[in-house]
Amino acid sequence: MIFHAFLIKYAEIAIKGKNRYLFEDALLKQMRIALSKIEGDFQVTKEQGRVYVFCPEEYDFEETVEALQRVFGIVEICPVVIYEDHGFEQMAQDAVSYMQARYPGYAGTFKVYTRRAKKSYPMTSMEVSAEIGGRILDAFPEATVDVHEPQLTLSVEIREKIYVYSDSIEGPGGMPIGTNGKAMLLLSGGIDSPVAGYMIAKRGVKIEAVYFHAPPYTSERAKQKVVDLAKLVARYSGPIRLHVVNFTDIQLYIYDQCPHDELTIIMRRYMMRIAEHFAQKDKCLGLITGESIGQVASQTMQSLAATNEVCTLPVYRPVIGFDKQEIVEISRKINTFETSIQPFEDCCTIFVAKHPVTKPNLNVIRRSEEKLAEKIDELMEEALNTTEIIEIG
Repeated sequence: MIFHAFLIKYAEIAIKGKNRYLFEDALLKQMRIALSKIEGDFQVTKEQGRVYVFCPEEYDFEETVEALQRVFGIVEICPVVIYEDHGFEQMAQDAVSYMQARYPGYAGTFKVYTRRAKKSYPMTSMEVSAEIGGRILDAFPEATVDVHEPQLTLSVEIREKIYVYSDSIEGPGGMPIGTNGKAMLLLSGGIDSPVAGYMIAKRGVKIEAVYFHAPPYTSERAKQKVVDLAKLVARYSGPIRLHVVNFTDIQLYIYDQCPHDELTIIMRRYMMRIAEHFAQKDKCLGLITGESIGQVASQTMQSLAATNEVCTLPVYRPVIGFDKQEIVEISRKINTFETSIQPFEDCCTIFVAKHPVTKPNLNVIRRSEEKLAEKIDELMEEALNTTEIIEIG
């Protein structure tokens, strides 16, 4: 069966009141961007409270649906067949023909739902539904009507033409990208941070990212792994500006000057300082991390408080209450898992102490950082000035 259009349904956008049109316009913009990568001239329109994608005569159905399933804000994607309006009798025949082509020999329960966008139509919605339901019963003697919990709902929308659909393909939900500001993601090569980026983007936040590279302790392949992860996240979030920071000299200096059980916390604090520098420069409204309470030593409540202390921007942790398996399930869903588990170490894992402190005392940490005063500002300046910017997507 050839589908001529897709009806796009949303949820949260509908309760935005007077600002609703801003969210709808943002949704349409993201849909156009997603569909621009597919061959064919797709028309994305908003009419009478509905969002439609009108398709070219020839297009790849699966590829189109896949693109729309990566647009945050879409809850359902309904493939539509459009018929000319030649009166009720022809409409009823078209509805039966649709059923015969889509569900030959149908023997389950169904109902017909009619929506009249064209209010001048001479029959009411209930009359149309009842009449078409009767024609379907004649054509499918094994089928039965169930208006409360049908196995199949045939939707008929009466506009200038007749729109018929029955399938609903799940969308990603959330809010359209760009409707809730911008934030900076601390992106590593692990499983958690790409998921965190995906989840915050799902709430309409545009994301940028910073990655801490430590050559020669981390390889170019480790860097490429993070670039690949950013590309996978960008399929949902839109373009990402990735800041690649050379962190080697800072890590080595901390390693030489500070107690080894505090290494992870102190290095993390300097990562947060650098990430916030770029976040403020690029007008981000917060930082994003993939931390989950208690997952590792640097993610206890005390450790998170110690890293938060150096930030003036809020730090958002979308997976804070998830266990590892829940995070893995999302990473599989967004296709980042297989890339994340590639065996290329990043700087966070190279300099981990054998027995890291799990309940750091802030006063002790500050005193340890005082030992860095002689050289750390110079090293920070060098890291900031030599940062590589990679535009993803």
